[in-house]
Amino acid sequence: MRLFGRRRQTPEQHFHSSEYLRHNARRQEHLATLGLNLRDQSVLEVGAGIGDHTHFFLDRGCQVLCTEPREENLAAIRRRYRDDARVTVRQLDLDGDLPSDVPAHDIVYCYGTLYHLARPAEALAWLCARVKNVLLLETCVSLRDEGGANLVPEEKVLFSQAVTGTGCRPSRSWVMGQLSTLMPHAYMTRTQPWHAEFPLDWTVATPGNSTGLTRAVFVASRQPLDSALLSREVLMQQTRA
Repeated sequence: MRLFGRRRQTPEQHFHSSEYLRHNARRQEHLATLGLNLRDQSVLEVGAGIGDHTHFFLDRGCQVLCTEPREENLAAIRRRYRDDARVTVRQLDLDGDLPSDVPAHDIVYCYGTLYHLARPAEALAWLCARVKNVLLLETCVSLRDEGGANLVPEEKVLFSQAVTGTGCRPSRSWVMGQLSTLMPHAYMTRTQPWHAEFPLDWTVATPGNSTGLTRAVFVASRQPLDSALLSREVLMQQTRA
């Protein structure tokens, strides 16, 4: 494979840069601090990339339907988990024709995917319809909490970017509003992962954030979650986990 005269990276090379590996580690260690029931669950994972988050749930005894739109990434997932009967792999494009035959799962896991979509509202509606218990959502958002989905261009040639070439940077209020409409209970986390892309003070740019991306973590559930780590309000100040 060549890209503009240069050899194109494989999906594994793209997703296994030191930056990606560190970012994944910080997100999943944060998820583990939230005190949610993540053991022995059925999980629908969307936008899985090459399956770097999948083992988090496998280590907790879960069964995972691992989905991804890009064929190259799907091939990497199949190679990686070909001997694990707990993993089912399926192509799924959340910006495409959304299938009706995907069953509900205990957990729907959407980390690092929503902001690569041109139709985030439609995708959230489809995802929430498949939640038995909890939706786990991490996404890039706009630093200023204003506006709606805020569509932006992305480089669709990259394995990790929007398939359509259009992504979004929704406001946190927009995300909470959508989740509150679609699910009985919607929260954002009071804590943030230990990474500069996850602000603690939403009134200023985060020092040391070289990418300019800002991220937040949301949880939506069928039943109320009694946790001091979750807020029903959009927070302007957060802490580290």
